[in-house]
Amino acid sequence: MKYTALHDVHKNMGAKMTEFAGYDMPLWYTSIIDEHKAVRKSVGVFDVSHMGDIIVEGPDATEFLSFILPTDFSKVKVWKATYTAFINHKGILIDDTIVTKLAEDRYLLVPNAATSDLIYNWLFALSGGYNVNIKNLTSEFSCLAVQGPNAEKTLQKIVNEDLSKIGFFEASYVGLKDISIEDNEISGNKAFISRTGYTGEDGFEIIVPNVNSKDLWFKVLDAGKEFGIKPCGLGARDTLRMEKGFLLSGQDFHPQHEPRTPLEAGTSWIIDWEHEFLGREKLLKMKEEKKYDLFRGVIVKGRGIPRHGYKLYKDEEEIGYLTSGTMSPTLGVGIGLGYVKRPYIKVGTEVYIDIRGRKVEAEIRKPRLVK
Repeated sequence: MKYTALHDVHKNMGAKMTEFAGYDMPLWYTSIIDEHKAVRKSVGVFDVSHMGDIIVEGPDATEFLSFILPTDFSKVKVWKATYTAFINHKGILIDDTIVTKLAEDRYLLVPNAATSDLIYNWLFALSGGYNVNIKNLTSEFSCLAVQGPNAEKTLQKIVNEDLSKIGFFEASYVGLKDISIEDNEISGNKAFISRTGYTGEDGFEIIVPNVNSKDLWFKVLDAGKEFGIKPCGLGARDTLRMEKGFLLSGQDFHPQHEPRTPLEAGTSWIIDWEHEFLGREKLLKMKEEKKYDLFRGVIVKGRGIPRHGYKLYKDEEEIGYLTSGTMSPTLGVGIGLGYVKRPYIKVGTEVYIDIRGRKVEAEIRKPRLVK
């Protein structure tokens, strides 16, 4: 079992712990619903230090990443964070990620917890012939996600720089009040901050060396007191992301268990078709033929909570299945995400979900179920 630098803090604060991607992580502190609503209405803070931190730098860094990812990084500005994905030569998703351009020849990649080592090895294996240096710094850094409408107001109390100048999916280095950041390979003697998140709300993710993580955690909680900030666990993180239709790596797609392309997963917008990249020909053919299933959301009309693996029906025909499902704290009904056959992907299509032998009425929606 792996532990983040804040593991003892979570235990001492009474968090209900669970295993996730090999880490012992907080599932909730008070309740999933309380924490979910705090993020939607005000602000919450998550320990997401289980996520990866990989630096790719060198004269060929931009060319290298533009080949192994469907994004053309020659078009990306410095300090821009980009949501993209690792795909193999068949166009199949290996992992999704956020890549931040720190300089013209230097990038920070944040893969998911379960795939950090896999992605590091994937990068290393494909780097032959490129003048790049790849560093896996995952074990050295902690990351806090401060999310919600009052995230900026909370963090501005402890950050020296003006956070309003950091736009959506942009990043910077910042100084923290009363916290001396240990000199590090990502951001020197400052903290790395990006206006990104996995909740569908405004928010920031802050990366600091492990030694600074506890000070930062308690500073954030203290700064957010007037807004009713709550420490949040993976339970709320999951319900928040499902309401917004965000993919969960390893569950909504997986290179072996759930092999899907960006086209099927509804993330074709990450692809820059004008440059050469790994898997491009396979994806172009798929795009032209347009025969693939599509990632969709469903809202339950009857009673019942949909879960992973539940099947979808139109009349008596099986038309798809769910890869994620929960009770939506915002909508107060069951919701799900999954793959639907192309003839039935239209928003408003009435379907049934087989919930433990009962066919429960539901409706097809786009993945973003809460606006």
